[in-house]
Amino acid sequence: MRILALDVGEKRIGVALSGALNLIAQGLETIKRTSDKETLAKIKELIKQYDVGKIIVGMPLNMDGSKGPSALSMEDFISLMKKDIEVSVETVDERLTTAQGERMLLEADVSRKKRKHSIDKIAAQLILQTYLDLHVQKDRSQ
Repeated sequence: MRILALDVGEKRIGVALSGALNLIAQGLETIKRTSDKETLAKIKELIKQYDVGKIIVGMPLNMDGSKGPSALSMEDFISLMKKDIEVSVETVDERLTTAQGERMLLEADVSRKKRKHSIDKIAAQLILQTYLDLHVQKDRSQ
């Protein structure tokens, strides 16, 4: 089963998906946030379509590791997901993933307009790759 990653923002959710072997993260799409009901329906659709067995959500911690308003809001969203979705949900520290993705796009000379449409998906990809590197590949070596 594959792993789905979400970079949840106020207006958009970046989505990434692991490859079949859970080694490499691929940016998938960006979901425009409307209502929680519609957003969760779209996530459930992706779970079914890609045979997802786990969801990784970026946790927006403060630079000192504490939880601010964004992290508390994320915990509320994760609680909603867990009530409505039967797949396990884990979090990964997402500090600096958006900034890292922005740098990658700047280095690739991507226009401002295209960066705006890609950044969330790339942040989700970075979140997922971090998870895969730390957990999945470590599990395989044991």
